[in-house]
Amino acid sequence: MLVREVVEPRWPAFRLGPPTMDGLTRRRGNGLVRLLHSGGAPVVVAVSGTVFAARAATEVAAREGIARMRFATGIDDDLEDFHARFRDDPLLGRAIRSRPWLRVRRNPAPFEALTWAITEQLIELVRAKEIQRRLIAAHGPRYGSLRDAPDAATVAGLAPAEIDACGLAPKRTRALRWAAREVAAGRIEWGDDRRLLAIPEIGTWTVECLALYGLGRLDVVPAGDLGYLKLVGRLSTGNPRAIADEDEVRGFFSAYAPYAGMAALYLTGLAKTLPAPRPAGTRWSAGSPRTAAA
Repeated sequence: MLVREVVEPRWPAFRLGPPTMDGLTRRRGNGLVRLLHSGGAPVVVAVSGTVFAARAATEVAAREGIARMRFATGIDDDLEDFHARFRDDPLLGRAIRSRPWLRVRRNPAPFEALTWAITEQLIELVRAKEIQRRLIAAHGPRYGSLRDAPDAATVAGLAPAEIDACGLAPKRTRALRWAAREVAAGRIEWGDDRRLLAIPEIGTWTVECLALYGLGRLDVVPAGDLGYLKLVGRLSTGNPRAIADEDEVRGFFSAYAPYAGMAALYLTGLAKTLPAPRPAGTRWSAGSPRTAAA
């Protein structure tokens, strides 16, 4: 069953982002392609411009796949208020005006965002992406040449050594398996962080990444990211060696409420032109080092 939808962006400036560093969303011609699963069955979604097409066993599954990729690309985000309020901002205005199409790229499923956040704790982004690619290669479902991320039930059923073999530190492996068991058992309600924060090695940075990249909450910034700690410290004090704390980072971005996540995206790009250390990598700054708290 092939389903095709032509989507009108709610904020008209829209461009597809690049392929993802984990290898799941791939370039195909001038567009992107991604393998997803619905009820355990494969759904292949291709996006070109504002056209979303999905092939699946049923129309329901195909439309679910399209909906998840619409969420991942941010095409349905209404950013008119953000641009109206901050296009002339002294710090970010020029960047916002010059790149009005930017969206926060998200994972198409919350558990995928949670898994990737756990793998990215306290290590550089490039190394984390290597771990993610190994997890996908070893345990992700395949359909043709495409791969999907392993779901919660799959991860919950893995032995610790199977995850350790992908390069994840044992403490992170325990946290990932614990979280996967909670999700697979239906004990996690997305948006309620209490059960996740009760898991050792899962802290505010991880749940803030989940909120921004897995739940689409543009009001959240992962404040424990070392890049933001350094950059906000430098901007707040003028000292290139200053490092802010998490509350100071949240306070800095509170000026952009309720769009802290969007502001952080633009600040990451803008930081390339500032005389300060470049912030940690994000979905839009591939190759940058990234070290974050749990």
